[in-house]
Amino acid sequence: MTVASPDPAAQQRLRALLERGLPLTSRPWRRLAEQCGLSEAEVMACVERWRAEGLIKRLGLVVRHRPLGIAANAMVVWDVPEAEVGAVGRRLAAEPAVTLCYRRPRRLPDWPYNLFCMIHGSRRAHVEARLAEIVARQALEAIPHRVLFSLKAYKQCGGRFTREDASHDRRAPTPA
Repeated sequence: MTVASPDPAAQQRLRALLERGLPLTSRPWRRLAEQCGLSEAEVMACVERWRAEGLIKRLGLVVRHRPLGIAANAMVVWDVPEAEVGAVGRRLAAEPAVTLCYRRPRRLPDWPYNLFCMIHGSRRAHVEARLAEIVARQALEAIPHRVLFSLKAYKQCGGRFTREDASHDRRAPTPA
């Protein structure tokens, strides 16, 4: 079934709503359709077209971990020799306790670290114990590293490309 392209204003409303995230409901596309004046099929067709055109690269999930009791969050920074950084990064990324792992350029002379990984846990001691297990299991004792625990939680959100509009305020009640 081919769905006609909706009017530009409705598409703009849909883009603004998508930037705020999918509604937590069993039928998110229908809820978005109701909010922007489109049919569910039109919303799904727009999203698919935008994905095919590269406007949407991926749909992701942001877990607000602190309300779930995961309050100890450590970024472990490693000073890995360049010849080994790819292999060490792959090994760390494969560890179940590591939720994020990526390479960054060093910023010498003050910042010698080139590999970063995140470990989350309910308590600081729990994260430190998991890190010690990873270091031993992966034989990383000789690689200099630092553990940086988060002191503040920042709001996480994706890119914003549409103008803010009070009619799309996330806090505003939406129809059931």
